[in-house]
Amino acid sequence: MASSRRFTGYPRAREGPDAGSSYAEESNPAVRGWPLVVTANAVSWLPFLPKALWKNANFGRTKDIPGLAQYEHCLNPIVTPITLDSREASSLEVTPELFPRQSDALAGRFYSATDYHHLYKSGKLTPVQVAKALIPLISHEQKGKYMSTWSETHVEAVLAAAKASTERYRQGKPLGILDGVPIGVKEDTAVKGYTCFYGQRPEPSDTAFIPAEESVWPVARVQAAGAMIVGTLVMHELGLDITGCNPRRGSPKNWNNTSYYTGGSSSGAGSALSAGLVPIAIGTDAGGSIRVPSSFCGAYGLKPTLHRTHTMKSSICVTGPLAATAADLIIAYRLMTTPNPDDATQSSFAPSIPPSPTAKKMIGICREWVDQASPVVRESMTRAIAYFTDKLGYEVVDIRIPYLREGQWAHGAWALSEAVDRLRSRLGDRAFDAINHCNRILLLTGSCTAATDMIKYSQLRALLMEHLAYLFKKHPGLLIVTPTVPEAGWKVHPGDEAYGLLDGNLTVRMMMYIWLANSTGCPAVSAPIGYADPEQGEGKLPIGLMAMGEWGAEEQLLAWAAEAEGYLNSGLEGGRVRPAQWADVVRLAGDVKTEAD
Repeated sequence: MASSRRFTGYPRAREGPDAGSSYAEESNPAVRGWPLVVTANAVSWLPFLPKALWKNANFGRTKDIPGLAQYEHCLNPIVTPITLDSREASSLEVTPELFPRQSDALAGRFYSATDYHHLYKSGKLTPVQVAKALIPLISHEQKGKYMSTWSETHVEAVLAAAKASTERYRQGKPLGILDGVPIGVKEDTAVKGYTCFYGQRPEPSDTAFIPAEESVWPVARVQAAGAMIVGTLVMHELGLDITGCNPRRGSPKNWNNTSYYTGGSSSGAGSALSAGLVPIAIGTDAGGSIRVPSSFCGAYGLKPTLHRTHTMKSSICVTGPLAATAADLIIAYRLMTTPNPDDATQSSFAPSIPPSPTAKKMIGICREWVDQASPVVRESMTRAIAYFTDKLGYEVVDIRIPYLREGQWAHGAWALSEAVDRLRSRLGDRAFDAINHCNRILLLTGSCTAATDMIKYSQLRALLMEHLAYLFKKHPGLLIVTPTVPEAGWKVHPGDEAYGLLDGNLTVRMMMYIWLANSTGCPAVSAPIGYADPEQGEGKLPIGLMAMGEWGAEEQLLAWAAEAEGYLNSGLEGGRVRPAQWADVVRLAGDVKTEAD
């Protein structure tokens, strides 16, 4: 891959220091209930406390890394694949014949965009029927069973879109495979007519929360393809943790096992997919927020290369798709990455190239990193890797990556610093008064980060990017494979809905694999590859496997996800597991009377 593409901003290939990482467990207790409230108030009023927490979180350790001064400052890891041939297609095709229906005999089969498209074309179902079947399930006004997943649903707008799509199919002129297909969008992403609440619960009179005048580019592209947005999806407040627990707005359910969290911060997206309500959701990812809920909820999730879908005011956050099937992940990605003529950075990206059938397949595994996962997750990964090597011809190479712990600490501090800036930009002086107790502690701690620390974080980022470039040059086509998260799930504590929870140790552990792609701007994808028995509640817990590739290698990652789906469907004993409370939207829509009836 590295030798066949041209880039701007590509780091020089230089092997990093031979420095391992210590994974000694920290002894910080989880804080919840009234102790959390008291701690938040103390942190707000006693300036020395945030500074002590900042130091305890190891955010100041980066400056102690030897030799870091020799690396350039990398404040924004923009690496852009470019084309020198103007005849090259600006985007890849999204046509129905490229995405055949899955076999009806598959265990745990989820409905896909292709299923809806075939049903609409055949006249067996209409988008209006699907919309009318979904609204009672997701509407807050109608107290729908799955309403906790959704932030807003504009019924009239949904029905208008459904009627327009139904008419296009009646005339034999659908806009494409996504026409009339229901999707949801995370509530931090602009959708025309909907309000970005960012997981917050503002007063109705708060002028900082108003409906968007236009949809952001990747959302607008799927709308232009006819996709039917049935609502916006809830999220972890401000995206500042990965459980999905939201005491202010209510937490969505993981329908695989409702005694475990969905993961976050795209928690509503994971919930909607696990329930079968939509085949595609759009989320954001600054620290695993697409990939963690994909893993916990048994879905597919892609974190694209930085700025691939649109340019965000962030050096770590991207907009990307989550989906019930690998094919739907490809469809959504290709539409969302259509070049935007008004975005100089995004439109300069050359299309990602699907791998050649004859290309060498290479998986890199950093053993000291992967070995930190729980036994059940490691066992699932081992079985899946055996399938990739024995059935698909992948070669496995051992790799090392320096300063993994230190890099994660730097990413955490960077993410909090960006979050502080975004919140203050939106809400001004009342920023910290409008958020929950957990986030007040986190952001007041993050606000202690100095500019000199940010410089050191950026130099560590440069070190890691150069080392990754070295690995991609040494092993062309390399995919760095890890578990998505080291545990099969995060247990719900019954009292956390009151005030939330702050468990720094577990958060850091759960994010131990996902941060690297955000910090360096590389793309990464998560795919379900197994299940674990739960310690509480009913229903098996999905286990995700993640691959991270070279900048611009999204199509290679999507092809890998499709191969992982083949393992899940035919290589894993018992195949895919569908949640017991999965909504059969197609059957329910079939019961909706049409105007002809």
